[in-house]
Amino acid sequence: MAEIPVLEAAPGQDGVVAKKFPWLTTAIISLALLAVVGGAAWYLFSGSTAKKGNAETKAAAQLPPIYIALDPPFVVNFEAEQLVRFLQVTVQVMTRDPETAEVVKANDPVVRNDLLLLLGNQHYDTISTREGKEKLRTQALGAVRKVVAGAGGKADKVEAVYFTSFVMQ
Repeated sequence: MAEIPVLEAAPGQDGVVAKKFPWLTTAIISLALLAVVGGAAWYLFSGSTAKKGNAETKAAAQLPPIYIALDPPFVVNFEAEQLVRFLQVTVQVMTRDPETAEVVKANDPVVRNDLLLLLGNQHYDTISTREGKEKLRTQALGAVRKVVAGAGGKADKVEAVYFTSFVMQ
């Protein structure tokens, strides 16, 4: 039977590709390292952008409130069980936006008109309860926001309407 010749490796070569192509190993390691560093940078910087946006939103919410007093107090009459009743309410509007405060002040007659109409259409039994007063306050906020929006302002910048005095007789 014929013998199969066995070839031996040449001196100095042990069959390892890394010795033949050292740049290939370096390139693979460099690409892997670059991918890891790039991914980490993207993660960190995209997270900081979101945090920065949240910080700006919180800063806007942290502006001091501006209260606009609607003077003089509102006085309306309405009927309750065959009696004429009176309601006197002192109202303040709260915003954190100076431009919105100016819109409310500039449109004071319209705001007062709409609130007078709203207050005059109430029933004694309804507004004599806490829930009724809260509902009236919510309706008053809607009326003020409507006036601000109609004047070209930002209605959502009007945050609240407060009754600082509420007297029924």
